[in-house]
Amino acid sequence: MPRKATPKAAAPAAKKVRKAATPVAPATKKPAEPKKARSVFTFRGDPGSVVYLAGSFNNWDPQATKMVDKSGDGVYSVSVTLAPGIYEYKFVVNGVWTLDPDPDRDWTQNGLGTLNSVYRVG
Repeated sequence: MPRKATPKAAAPAAKKVRKAATPVAPATKKPAEPKKARSVFTFRGDPGSVVYLAGSFNNWDPQATKMVDKSGDGVYSVSVTLAPGIYEYKFVVNGVWTLDPDPDRDWTQNGLGTLNSVYRVG
């Protein structure tokens, strides 16, 4: 006798797999950067001179920060934004490295056996 075909069992319904939410890292705050301050450097010299400011804040580049004599009276100035700290610097006047002549300015010896002027922020 011929065999009766048996109905195939229905395949179980596919379960929906719910993916777990990707964990989100807690927001991390960047440490607050120290407030930078505008610092004005001034040098009194001969009118018509070429004066630059070089120091630890501009990698001692003797031509990075040019100072301006706006009035033509020999008073050169430049504004630099600096973070709190201690900086060493010199003026470069007509190519000659010069200490700040301000008697209230501190000086420190450098590795070349000469002095640098010291400027403190904050």
